Amino acid sequence: MTVIRIGHVLTLAVAAVLATGCSSLERELERERNPARTATPEPTPPEPAPPVAPTDRALPTVAPSEPAAPATACPESGVRIAPGLVQGAMGLRAMTVTLTNCGTRPYELNGYPSVRVLDEDRDPYDITVHQGTDAIPMAGPAPDPAPLTLKPGESAWSGLSWRMMSPDASRTFVEITPAAGERPQTVETMDGPLDLTDTGQLGTTPWQKSD
Repeated sequence: MTVIRIGHVLTLAVAAVLATGCSSLERELERERNPARTATPEPTPPEPAPPVAPTDRALPTVAPSEPAAPATACPESGVRIAPGLVQGAMGLRAMTVTLTNCGTRPYELNGYPSVRVLDEDRDPYDITVHQGTDAIPMAGPAPDPAPLTLKPGESAWSGLSWRMMSPDASRTFVEITPAAGERPQTVETMDGPLDLTDTGQLGTTPWQKSD
């Protein structure tokens, strides 16, 4: 005789009803969301970006190097003259000029350089150049001149001083003659004009050997 366990049958029946009901409920919800019963479209992958057309000029990856400054040849006189930076305080201005023996023989100096201040057209300004600095207020005394000899590679310097009155002066050049009978050399001031054209007075110091 077969024994049927009613509790077990009821459990299976309830599980079947629940499964059927859940399936029916899902279908009903699906009809409400999509009455036409159309298939849900699959998401389309994004299209790849079009390639960028090359330009005529490529951007540099590193900064271009600056061209090297050409070396200055030694003049026939065997000496080279170069201006220094202008120093200033309380209306007083001062600048040095340096003479270097770039030749192969000793070079002798004694006294003051001959100086002319030129405008941008290389025409001389009408100014007075003094041997010494007594005529320039607050410039202080200049040393006495003394003979000196520069060996090849050695340098000497002379100081120029003036009172500033013309901040808007055009660019200027300085013509330096190292000694009587020597050829002059003209150099452009490094950081602007010599603003002395209103005062018209320029003081100089004798050549002194550089340390």
